Amino acid sequence: MTGTLINILTVLIGSAMGLAFGSRLPARVRNTVVAGLGLFTALIGVQMFLETQNAILVLGSILFGGLLGEWWRIEERLNKIGGQLEARFGGNSGKPDDRAGSRERFMRGFLTASLLFCVGPMTILGSIQDGLTGDYRLLAIKAVLDGFASLAFASTLGIGVMFSALTILVVQGGLSLSAALIQGLITDPMIAEMTAAGGVLLIGLALSSLLEIKTIRVGNLLPALLLAPLLVAALAALGIAT
Repeated sequence: MTGTLINILTVLIGSAMGLAFGSRLPARVRNTVVAGLGLFTALIGVQMFLETQNAILVLGSILFGGLLGEWWRIEERLNKIGGQLEARFGGNSGKPDDRAGSRERFMRGFLTASLLFCVGPMTILGSIQDGLTGDYRLLAIKAVLDGFASLAFASTLGIGVMFSALTILVVQGGLSLSAALIQGLITDPMIAEMTAAGGVLLIGLALSSLLEIKTIRVGNLLPALLLAPLLVAALAALGIAT
């Protein structure tokens, strides 16, 4: 859990700095920074996707994961959580239209940061490594990157970014605590396809929340991260090479 705690600390510090000093930056500067992060995120997603050994598996996990996500209404539930946090901590003063805009901004920051900070090979591998051996170096590197990203996001997307630390605690902490249980179950091919599916989600996140090219309910695609390794395991059990 050491790496997760470091990651949470850097996100809180970065978000606080973004909230404190971000307003001093002109809007055009903040928009350009977020666009730059969007482009970088998209390229990281492409790099992650290229790790796949079977693109059809990734496609299947995305399609069926999307169906499950829509059925379970994951993004709607995440939005509800974000709305509750905003109502509790984000303030409710001002006109109704202002409150609606504030709530939307809060949820956008919360969802964008939560997905970006918790989807990727560094999250998965770093959390497992930390949980199994206590080696948190990979998560420490990720923490530095997330700290800078949270500073930029908070300056534009507001206090919702800070509350992504809760998501980091649940996701990374849960992975670290569960690492001993999955040690003998997860294989390199399973991690590769999970990473590739995560890359697709990062591209969707970049296009939707960061570059604002097209609205995509990326949260509803999250089941793909579970389905990808399960499909690999199912094919392996059938004796089919991936």
